[in-house]
Amino acid sequence: MRRFSIFFVSLVLVTLACGEQAPAASFPTLETSAFNLEATTYGFFPSPPEISLDSVMNHYQEMGKHADFVLMQHAIPWQDFVNSVEGESQARTDILNQMILARQNDLEAIYVVDPLNGMNRQEFMGLPTDWEASFANPDIRAAFTNYTLWLVREFRPKYLGLASEINTYLDGHPDDAAEYVSLYHSVYNLVKAEAPETQIFVTFQWEDLNNMIGFAAEGRAAYDTNWDQIEVFEPNLDLWVISSYPFVAFTTGAEIPADYYTPLLTRTSKPLAVAEGGFTSRVNPPFPGDPQSQIDYLYAINDQIGGQRLAFWVYLLLNDFNLDSYSKMFREQGLGDQDLETLGLFESVGLREYDGRSKPALEIWDGFQNAR
Repeated sequence: MRRFSIFFVSLVLVTLACGEQAPAASFPTLETSAFNLEATTYGFFPSPPEISLDSVMNHYQEMGKHADFVLMQHAIPWQDFVNSVEGESQARTDILNQMILARQNDLEAIYVVDPLNGMNRQEFMGLPTDWEASFANPDIRAAFTNYTLWLVREFRPKYLGLASEINTYLDGHPDDAAEYVSLYHSVYNLVKAEAPETQIFVTFQWEDLNNMIGFAAEGRAAYDTNWDQIEVFEPNLDLWVISSYPFVAFTTGAEIPADYYTPLLTRTSKPLAVAEGGFTSRVNPPFPGDPQSQIDYLYAINDQIGGQRLAFWVYLLLNDFNLDSYSKMFREQGLGDQDLETLGLFESVGLREYDGRSKPALEIWDGFQNAR
C-alpha cells in the first residue's frame, strides 16, 4: 500500500547545497526563536521545486519569508549509528549543514526520526540488506535509539517526533506493533533524561486513523476513529500530532465537515499539531483539486483546532515541484515508476507554482502566521 508523503526527497538537499563542505564549528543561534512565542508556529518540508543548487538556495530564502521552521525528516543512517551515538559520517555532516542552511535563513527546525519509507509506510527505509525488517531487531532498536540521542545532543530540539504516520505501519504489521511501542517508550525516557524540555511525539495519519480511505479501512466504518492506536503511547505523548491530506477522502475542501478535526480537542487535553498535510490545487487523477479547496482546507484546520492548542503546523510544500526534474533524480537513485507515480500525486499541493507564482491560499497562510 503506497503512502502519501514525500519527506525523503529532502535527502538530496544537503548534497546539492553543501557538497563535501565540512560542517561549521557550530550552527548559528537565532536571536529570537519563534518557538518562544506562545502561539502556533508555521513550517514546511524543505523539498525544493527543482533538483538544482539554485533551486535549493532560493527555496530556503523563500521559506524564510513564509515560515518559522523547516521539518527535518531524514532517513535513519542505520549503519552509522548501530554501534554508538558518537562518530563521524557523511550523513552527520549533511544534517549539520542543512541545519546551518536553515538558520542562515532565520528558520528553526523540528525533527522527526522516521524509520519508514515515505512512499510505502509498510516497509523500512534503507535497511542494510541482511537486517531483519522488524522493530524487534536489536540492530534496528540500537540504531534508532543512537540516532535519536545524537539529534538531541547536537540540536536540543524543541519538538522531536519518533516516527511518522505510525498508525499506517501498525495496521499493516500488527505483530510488530508492540515492539515499536516498547521502543518508543524506551527512547522517550532516554531523551527526557537528557533533555526534559524537548517535546516528544509520534504522528498519526488522520484520514487512515478515521478509516476514510476505503481500501485501507480494513472493514471499519468511516469516522470510527482508532483512538487506541494513539492512546497506546500514553502517558508518553507530550502532544498529539496528525498528518492530514483530505483530498484522498473528499471531492472538494468545502466538503470537509465542520467537526472533522474537533474530536481531537475533547479526546485529549494536550497540545495538538499538524506535522504535514495539504490539498491539491489541480485535479490529479484519481484525486480532485482546485485553488479554493486549498483555501477551504487551511480554514478547516485553523477554525477547528487553531489557536492556543495548536503548537505547530506544517504545510507540506511551499512550492509545487517540477516532476520532470524529480523524475530524473528518481531514476538516478534507482527508484521505480510506482514511486514516481505516488510522488506525482503531490505535484500541485504547494501554496505556490513551482516557478514561484503565488496561489490564492498563500495569502491565507501568511495571514494566519502574521496574525499571531
